[in-house]
Amino acid sequence: MTQPLESQATVVLVGGHESNNGTDLSFAAKLVPGALITPAGRPLHNTLTHLRGRGRSGSGAEPAPIVVLPMTFGRNPTLVADTAKTLSWLGVQERSSDTAGASSPAPMVLADAFGTGDHLTAWLRAAATEVRRRAPEAAVLIFADAANPFDDAELHRIAHLVRTHGAGNPVETATVDDASGLLSALNRLRLLGSAQTVVVPAGFRRAASVRGETVPFGEGDFTDAEFYGALLSEQAVLRVIRERVRDALHNLSHGRTGIEAGLAADHGHGYAHSHAFEEANGHSHTHHHGAADSHTHHHPIPIRSS
Repeated sequence: MTQPLESQATVVLVGGHESNNGTDLSFAAKLVPGALITPAGRPLHNTLTHLRGRGRSGSGAEPAPIVVLPMTFGRNPTLVADTAKTLSWLGVQERSSDTAGASSPAPMVLADAFGTGDHLTAWLRAAATEVRRRAPEAAVLIFADAANPFDDAELHRIAHLVRTHGAGNPVETATVDDASGLLSALNRLRLLGSAQTVVVPAGFRRAASVRGETVPFGEGDFTDAEFYGALLSEQAVLRVIRERVRDALHNLSHGRTGIEAGLAADHGHGYAHSHAFEEANGHSHTHHHGAADSHTHHHPIPIRSS
């Protein structure tokens, strides 16, 4: 039997706010044996440094490639860009410290993000359809941990698409900091006439909790609320991971690391790039990007390209 591709590489899963910084991904370690789970930033840097150092001290055999997979459903492009920056910086460090005759460290490749906004929309629509089948009168409350205004706004946009093209049940959204925030969202649905609500996570959460705080669905203030369960089954998560790893290894075999594209993943995401607020108020704005995308903008008024 042919071994799965992920067994031919070291897989590093990078978690952001959609997975409680990787905590909600712990189940994936048994799906992909040997996979490592880490938040972005310094923990990722340290993990990759250790893995590459281990590759250098091998027996002379070619070290297994490292596939780094940002575990976002597409709502957190900053996770992708920050991950790419770490890989890019490690590459710079490697070039500056090359020693003649030293064995090469394991090659790194940045995989495409786990999902996109379109994927999340489709998966949430499927969940709404399942709720409609199981409890025809129930409302759907799509929830996630509060992150930042732009990522939270993206979830509201996606929820609107689920509502508009869904199964006919009421669909609302909540980005919350704790269980009391979730209760406030449920109270709004009650005021709108919903007698039953199914709460659907818009991330990797598999337990009825908010930021580690257990929510007593079916009891007390949550009597009329039910937790949907994991948005994706373990097998569905494994299938997507395998697809991303397979594609990343294929790209690496053609000399493509995915890092350059990853550095631009959050370009246009938020005011810092769109300048919409400044332009609306008659201000100019200047900023400088990283080495992969160096340019300066001056936008006293919107500029129309030819």
